[in-house]
Amino acid sequence: MLPDALAAGLIGLAIFAWFGHAFLNYDTFYSLVWGSDLAHGRTPDYQVPFAPTPHPLAMVAGIPASLFGNAGEGIMLAIVIFAMGALVVGMFRLGSELLSWPIGLLAALIVLTRQPLLNYGIRGYVDLVVIALVVWAAVMEARQPRRGWPVLVVLGFAGLLRPEAWLYAGAYWLWLFPWLDWDQRLRHLALVLAPPLLWGFSDLLITGNFLWSLNGTHDLASALGRQTGLVNGFKLAPRRVGEIVRLPELIAAVIGLVFGLRWLRERVALPAAVGVLNLVAFLFFGIAGLSLLTRYVFLAGAVAAFFTAVGCLGWMQLPARAPGRALWRGVGVVSLGVIVVFFGIQQVDRLTSLRTDIRNRDRVQDDLRGLASAPVLDSCRPVFVPNHRPVPLLAYWSDIRPKDILTSPATATGALVLPANAEVQKLSILDPHEPVPLRLSAPPGFRPVARDRSWLLYAGPRCR
Repeated sequence: MLPDALAAGLIGLAIFAWFGHAFLNYDTFYSLVWGSDLAHGRTPDYQVPFAPTPHPLAMVAGIPASLFGNAGEGIMLAIVIFAMGALVVGMFRLGSELLSWPIGLLAALIVLTRQPLLNYGIRGYVDLVVIALVVWAAVMEARQPRRGWPVLVVLGFAGLLRPEAWLYAGAYWLWLFPWLDWDQRLRHLALVLAPPLLWGFSDLLITGNFLWSLNGTHDLASALGRQTGLVNGFKLAPRRVGEIVRLPELIAAVIGLVFGLRWLRERVALPAAVGVLNLVAFLFFGIAGLSLLTRYVFLAGAVAAFFTAVGCLGWMQLPARAPGRALWRGVGVVSLGVIVVFFGIQQVDRLTSLRTDIRNRDRVQDDLRGLASAPVLDSCRPVFVPNHRPVPLLAYWSDIRPKDILTSPATATGALVLPANAEVQKLSILDPHEPVPLRLSAPPGFRPVARDRSWLLYAGPRCR
C-alpha cells in the first residue's frame, strides 16, 4: 500500500502543479465552518439559507483542520487532491488486477484527463474522495473475492460522505449473503447499517430531525429549480456520463462493455456491477426529488473509463486464434486512434480553459480573504453579501456566524461586500438559478472603507 500511497501523493502534486491554483468550494467550506463550530463547542447551524447537505465525515475532518486557522482550507484541499491521485492509482490497480496493466494504465490516463473530475477535485469536492474509496473497495474485492468486512469498512467511510455508498454496501452484503453464516451476516449487516444510522443520528443531535439531510437536500433542489424526477433521471444519466468521458470514449466504452461481457465476462462483471449501481442510485435521487448533478455519476464515469480501456485493448486478453479477437482488435485500434486524435482536438482546449478559469476564481476568492481581516467586519453586523457564495468563506475567515451574513437588502448598521466589476460578479455566482440578484452598487449613505482588485467593502451610515 505504501507505493500506491506515494504514487497517489505524487499524482496529486502533479495535478496541483499543472493548475498552479486550487480553492475550496462552497460545500466543503461549510464542512470546515461546521467542523470549527464543533471544535469550539458550538452547534453547527444547518438552517442557514442555502446551506449544503452536511457530510458527517467531512465535518469530522474539518474539526482538526479548523484548528490550523486559515491553513485549514489547504488541509481540506490536500485531502481531496490526494484522493484524486488515489483514484488514478486505483483505476490502474483495478485494470491490472482484473485484466492487464496496459488496460489499467489506459483507464488511469483517461480518468486523469477528464475535465469534470479535475474541475471538482481541484476545488475540493468530497465526491472525489468517495469515488476513490469505492474504486479501492473494488480493487480489494478483485484481489480477494468475497473479502467481506474490509470492503464494507471502506464503503462505510464513503457512506459518511455520500448516501449512494449505502446502496453499494447493501448490494455487496447481498452478494456475500450465501457464503456467510448467520453470525457473520448480522455482523456484516451492522457495518452496512452503521453509516446511514450515524448520519441520521448526527442530524438528529444537531437539528432534532433524523431526516434533516434528505429533507434539506430536497428543498434546496426545489429552491434552485434543478431537474429531478425518474424520467429526467433516465434522460440525464447518459448525458451526464458523456459529459465526463466525452463521445469517442463513451462509444469505446460501449464497445468494451459489449465485447467484455461476451468474451471476458467474469473479469469485467465487478466494474460493470459498480457502474450499474451508481446509475441506479442516480435514478433513486430523481425519485426522491433530489438534484441530478454530473458529479453524482462520477463513479459511472470512472467505470466508463475502465470499459473504454477494455474496448481499446481488451482483445489482448484473448488467445491468438480465439473467435472475435481479430474483430475486437480492429475495432479497438480504430477506437484508440480516434480517442487520441479527439483528445488533441477537444480535450486539450477544455483542460486549458479549465486551468484559466480555476486561476481566475482562485484570485477572486483569495482577494476576498484579504478583505476578511478588515476591522469593520468585527464591529458591524450584519454583514451583507451579493449572494450566498461568500457566506462560508467570510464566516470562517472573519469568525462570523453564518446566520449573521445575509443576502437581503443592506441596513444602516451593517457592512456590505460587493464585487468590484462585472467579471468578478460572473465568477462569484453560486448557482445560475439562485433567486438573489447580484448588485454592483451600494445603497445611499454607505461609505467605502476598503477595496482590492476584486471586492469592495462598505460600512453603513450607523456602522462604526
